[in-house]
Parts: sequence; C-alpha cells; structure tokens
Amino acid sequence: LHVTGTTFNVNSYIGIILLVGIVVNNAIVLVDYINLKMREEGLSVVDAVVLAGRTRLRPILMTTLTTVLALVPLALAWGEGGEIQAPMARVVIGGLLTSMLVTLVLIPVLYATVRERAWRKAHARETAAGAPATEPLQDPASLQSDRVRENPL
Repeated sequence: LHVTGTTFNVNSYIGIILLVGIVVNNAIVLVDYINLKMREEGLSVVDAVVLAGRTRLRPILMTTLTTVLALVPLALAWGEGGEIQAPMARVVIGGLLTSMLVTLVLIPVLYATVRERAWRKAHARETAAGAPATEPLQDPASLQSDRVRENPL
C-alpha cells in the first residue's frame, strides 16, 4: 500500500484476511510434505526439505501467479467501481509475492533448524539420563541419503 500510495481501509483488511488463508495453506502443504517424506521414505530433515521444495515449488508458483495475474486488472482499478476494490487487490498481490519467498525459503530453513534443535535436545536428555531410548537416535548428518538426487520428483 505504501508503494502504490493507497490508504489502508476495510477492503485492504479483507485482502489481508484472504492473503493469510492462501499463505498458511501453502506453508502447511509444504511442511506436511516434508513430514510425509521423512516418515514414509526415511529421509533426513535436510533431504526431505530439499525434496519438498523441489516438488512443491511448481504448485506454490502456480497458486501465486494465477492469483496475482487475476488481480492485476482489479489492482489497476480498471472498470466501474474498480478504485473501491483496488486496495484489496494491491494488498493480496504484494503479500503473495512476498510470502512466496517466505514459504519457499524461510519456512523450510526454520523447520529444519527447529527439528535439528529438537533432535539435539532429545539426544542430550537421553545421554544425561543414561538410559537408551526405545529407538536409538541417529546423528542427522549420518541420515543424509542419495534418494533426493536419484529421484528429484
């Protein structure tokens, strides 16, 4: 809104609500796919993040670009009454383009970092207790596999 000189109003707020729904859906689908690959194929966190990023890149780009392209005429305020709905379209366009990078870069990095810290904390707790867990923990670096390079999609 700042870039286009548009004021914040009710339609802008509606655009933010719409934007949150789309962004959260993209992030959930990406994280769910990471968990699925780790569980089903036994991939490490890093391998699962890379594979999920490759696999989900196209659908996330398609969702973002189709929505952005559909809202361009509305953002340009073409037609009768277009200037009333233009703030909503501008919010959604700017937010989707920004959130696409967040979803494809920041979310996977944060997810891998949090999983790694959780693993280290569980490993430290197991070592301090002196009792082995029912399932021995493996070092994440030793879990690196070639499955991602063998089958990129």
